[in-house]
Amino acid sequence: MFLPTTREELNRVGWDGLDVILVTDDSYIDSPFMGTVVIGEVLQSAGYMVGVIAQLDIHSDEDITRVGEPRLFWGVTGGSIDSMVANYTSLKKKRKSDDYTPGGSNNRRPDRAVIVYANLLRRYFKKTKPIVLAGIEASLRRIAHYDFWSDSIRSSILFDAKADYFLYGMAERAVIQLAEALKDDTDPRDIRGLCYIAGEQESEHRILGYLTLPSYETVGGKRVSRREIP
Repeated sequence: MFLPTTREELNRVGWDGLDVILVTDDSYIDSPFMGTVVIGEVLQSAGYMVGVIAQLDIHSDEDITRVGEPRLFWGVTGGSIDSMVANYTSLKKKRKSDDYTPGGSNNRRPDRAVIVYANLLRRYFKKTKPIVLAGIEASLRRIAHYDFWSDSIRSSILFDAKADYFLYGMAERAVIQLAEALKDDTDPRDIRGLCYIAGEQESEHRILGYLTLPSYETVGGKRVSRREIP
């Protein structure tokens, strides 16, 4: 399948717009080993028009706006490898090479790419369609967590990225369910593997068999032992 990356490619396939736009920190490689391509083709197979913006220039609006806005949602991922791992060694030395960037030079990935890209969307598209996070970089940060790079506790990436939803795991089924819910204007919050920011704790009858984890305020101020976890 073909995932357009520019307005010219959209015109070539005869599409007047896209249902879903995937933003990735990897270069666009048409391979079954690339999660962005797999998700794009899964959505296309379900009848959705999908495009990709890969390794965009974060210093202008040229890349982020080149194919317009999606009808359903933006999908934002750090790609096949966490951007901080791609950019730094375990000793926090800057890496010079990157296997997922054309030419092999490490000169295209911003630190904390998922947050940077999502905030870039908020900057240039004030009232846009939902921003949905996915991929390993976001998955590792879906709850309050210890961040090695800053040596601190950080809250869920949903807050820092100002995103609407987050799909973790493989998500090939969940992404179709989310697209269907957004297309039909129905509530997607019961989709398995979907995270979102709730204004208050969900009632017990809504989600069965759930486990309440310590809040960011709890783990951010002190170490929490296993005995303290409810």
